Amino acid sequence: MAMSMSSLLILMLVVVALAISGLSDPSDESCLSNLRSGLEDPSKALVNWTHPNFASPCNGLTSVLEGATCNNGRIYKLSLTKLSLSGSISPFLSNCTNLQSLDLSSNSLSGPIPPQLSSLLNLAILNLSSNALSGQIPPQLALCAYLNVIDLHSNALTGQIPDQLGLLVRLAVFDVSYNDLEGPIPPVLANKTMYVPRFNATSFLGNKGLYGFPLPPMRRAGLSVVAIVGIGLGSGLLSLLISFTAVCVWLRITERNEEVRNGGAGGDHQEGKMSHFMPDY
Repeated sequence: MAMSMSSLLILMLVVVALAISGLSDPSDESCLSNLRSGLEDPSKALVNWTHPNFASPCNGLTSVLEGATCNNGRIYKLSLTKLSLSGSISPFLSNCTNLQSLDLSSNSLSGPIPPQLSSLLNLAILNLSSNALSGQIPPQLALCAYLNVIDLHSNALTGQIPDQLGLLVRLAVFDVSYNDLEGPIPPVLANKTMYVPRFNATSFLGNKGLYGFPLPPMRRAGLSVVAIVGIGLGSGLLSLLISFTAVCVWLRITERNEEVRNGGAGGDHQEGKMSHFMPDY
C-alpha cells in the first residue's frame, strides 16, 4: 500500500512538473510579445512569433519560437542572428529575467541600447554587433554582474565608454570597435596584467575620437616635413619675387626722374649727367 502511494505521489509530481513546464511565465510572455512588436521581419523568419505561442513558448528545453531556448519553462536564450530584422530593441526584454544569452547580431536594428537590460541579472552573453544601433552605451550594464561577453562592434554608438563596465570582473570578451565612440579608454578595461592588456587594440579600433592604451598614440595635428619645406620654399620664392619687382620699379622711377631732370639740357645732357656726380668746389 505504501509502495503504491509513493508511486502515485511521484506520478502526481511528474504531472505537475510537466504542467508547469508547459506554462509560460507572465514576464516572459510580456518580454516576447513586446520584443516582436518592435521588430520588422521582411524575411518572415519569425512566422511562429505569434500571441498564442507567447502564452506557452516552452516545451522542455525546446521552443516553438524561432531562436528561443528554454530551461525549466523559462526563456533561457534568444539567438536571432542574421535574420534581416529591423526595428528597435524593446526595453521590455528586461522581463525575460531568466535570460542568460541575448544575440541579435548581424541584423539592421536601430535606436538605442535599452538601459533596462540591466535588469537581466543572469545575463552572461550580450551580442548586439553588426547593426545600426545609436546613442550611448548604457553604464547600467555594469549591474549585470555575470556578463562574460559584450560585443557591440560595427554599430553607430556615440559618447564615451562607461568606466563602470570595468567593474565586470567576469568580462572576458569586450568589443566596441567600429563605432563613433570618443574620449579616453577606461584604464580598468585596458590595464596590463602580466604585461598583456586586458583587452587589446582590436577591441577599440575604428573609433576616430577614441584614444588611450592599448591604441597607438594619436598623431598630432600638424604639417608634415615635406609640407613645411614646401611652404618655406614657396614663401622664399615669393619674397624674392616681390623684392626683385620692387627693385625694378625703384630703378625705373629713378631713371624717369633723371630723364625729367635732364630733359631740357639739350646737347648738354651727357655733361649734365657727368656734372651730377662731380663734387662742387
